[in-house]
Amino acid sequence: MRTDRDAMEYDVVIVGGGPAGLSAAIRVKQQAEKAGQEVSVCLLEKGSEIGAHILSGAVIETRALAELFPDWQERGAPLHTPAGEDRFLWLSEGGASKLPTPPQMSNHGNYIVSLGNFCRWLGEQAEALGVEIYPGFAAAEVLYHEDGSVKGVATGDLGLGKDGQPGPNFQPGMELHARQTVFAEGCRGSLTRELFERFNLRDGADPQTYGIGIKELWEIDPAKHQPGLIVHTVGWPLSSDTYGGSFLYHLENNLVAVGFVIGLDYKNPWLSPFEEFQRYKTHPSIRGFFEGGRRISYGARALSEGGYQSLPKLTFPGGLLIGDTAGFLNVPKIKGTHMAMQSAILAADGVLAALADESSKEAVAYPAALKQSWLHDELYRVRNIRPAFKWGLLGGLAYGAIDTFLFRGKAPWTMAQHDDHTQIGDKAAYPKIAYPKPDGVLTFDRLSSVFLSATNHEEHQPCHLRLKDEAVPISVNYAKYGAPETRYCPAGVYEILGEEEGNPRLQINGQNCLHCKTCDIKDPTQNIVWTVPEGGGGPNYPNM
Repeated sequence: MRTDRDAMEYDVVIVGGGPAGLSAAIRVKQQAEKAGQEVSVCLLEKGSEIGAHILSGAVIETRALAELFPDWQERGAPLHTPAGEDRFLWLSEGGASKLPTPPQMSNHGNYIVSLGNFCRWLGEQAEALGVEIYPGFAAAEVLYHEDGSVKGVATGDLGLGKDGQPGPNFQPGMELHARQTVFAEGCRGSLTRELFERFNLRDGADPQTYGIGIKELWEIDPAKHQPGLIVHTVGWPLSSDTYGGSFLYHLENNLVAVGFVIGLDYKNPWLSPFEEFQRYKTHPSIRGFFEGGRRISYGARALSEGGYQSLPKLTFPGGLLIGDTAGFLNVPKIKGTHMAMQSAILAADGVLAALADESSKEAVAYPAALKQSWLHDELYRVRNIRPAFKWGLLGGLAYGAIDTFLFRGKAPWTMAQHDDHTQIGDKAAYPKIAYPKPDGVLTFDRLSSVFLSATNHEEHQPCHLRLKDEAVPISVNYAKYGAPETRYCPAGVYEILGEEEGNPRLQINGQNCLHCKTCDIKDPTQNIVWTVPEGGGGPNYPNM
């Protein structure tokens, strides 16, 4: 029990300023206003501003947005580029074949956006409704009542030294107490992980499975720019047993968002998602878009791919989960924003019902409404497509066609998901991959990429990447798997030093961390634990 922290009281506290958290805040305020009620709402965002840590392709459906704001166009929502032509390509090393676009990947009526800028706009709408938004404050601890129910959260202490002891500029965190706390931390939330264990929220659910998405924003030659063009690829440079593919979206103002997503259940420990992405850009069908252009931003983020069968229990006494922290993402569509927002709308209504019932500490109306919603139906119908890729690329595509066209998403079975960290293989069992050196024009190294993300952390704070056992990185990860953390991290956080002297040791460059959470997910021994650094630390993504 801390006595050095001040406390603030709210009806609702929301952790996370992504599409889910902001939509929940907006909906609570809208519905309370309709009912003539005063409901106080506070939202915490660990990034330096709303949108600083948000990363997505992104093509969005407007279904949930229209429910939140039917007049979103008049309000100036930054959806400037309607989706145009869809291309779906199978890449071989030297060529490309056009495939039929699966119905889930048809983007007619959707928009290509900067999700960061969209969240900034949502933040303005929320503040106009009276939501108190505190960017630069990381929720570091869940608080509990004596009866075990969630009481709220505490922000992290500021001014700690590397040894974890208060320094000369120490400031204790702030406690935020609420009748309902909404966790919208995004993929692999650090507080959510604690809630899973405390309230057994994953009992009866399949393990969550994840992907890592790596993205660059380019300004390209105007002669090559086709606003609204959407290109997705599968195949090269990945082997057929590795799930993944690329996206390439033409926004406004000669901007192109390009990225690569790789399932974190890949087996070859020598694989580097970052290097695979760089290699992809050299393909004859792709490189032409970027020749004569310049790269202006870079980032990476994990995403939840488990879908329907991996959803946890969503509510517990005093709080609930929404958005990607719960796992709302439609993998075949490669979209989660509309799902995150819709889960938030349903959750907000459930929160208001719980606030109105003094005897209830749990927003049980939320999961009940979810089961009756289009969100549940959409997620259920695509539940078998991602796990079918256990049969490789050809098997997954073939099954996806059968499931979509023959069974229409209602096959009488549900395939199981698996933990990603158990899938990686022994280093001796897989061939090393020789990646080409970056040319600094089309392909780049990790450190110059991290520079473009404007990532920064206060250097004197304790490292937010914790090891449960300091010996494991060398005795197990290095010895058995060849130190895969040095390859799956897209920011060069993990390095093996002293190898040539025969005394290898792991160095953690926490300053570089993009907050993608891949290490927390993929580490084969689950020895790395990602925790929040001081608020405001991490990337500052412009237009991502």
